[in-house]
Amino acid sequence: MVPGSRGDLDVFEYALLRVVPHIERGELINAGVLVYCRARTYLAARTHLDRDRLFALDPCADVRGVRAALQAVEGLCTGGAHAGQAAGEEPGSRFRWLVAPRSTIVQPGPVHTGLTADPEAESERLLDLLVR
Repeated sequence: MVPGSRGDLDVFEYALLRVVPHIERGELINAGVLVYCRARTYLAARTHLDRDRLFALDPCADVRGVRAALQAVEGLCTGGAHAGQAAGEEPGSRFRWLVAPRSTIVQPGPVHTGLTADPEAESERLLDLLVR
């Protein structure tokens, strides 16, 4: 049995990706989810930006810029060449870097844990439940 594993269930961690157009107001919308499962060497981000909700918080929001930031997070998770220097890092290191607090328009929420038999399906489930 893999450490951190219970039968066919493995521990996973996740954090929401939030868009905070005006940090001083503290208003936000959920726009994605990061999922990391060490036992399965899985790291992914699933995103969905609801333009109407974003414009309700900030009618002048830079949608292209927000989408670019969300796509950058997705790219960092895959570890491809577009991930830059981080591409060579282990998935756990990339996850920890992505969930570190920051004061940009796209911010990670707190990290939560759970058990799953399928981290990819869990990513979609959490996106549907918490973002869409």
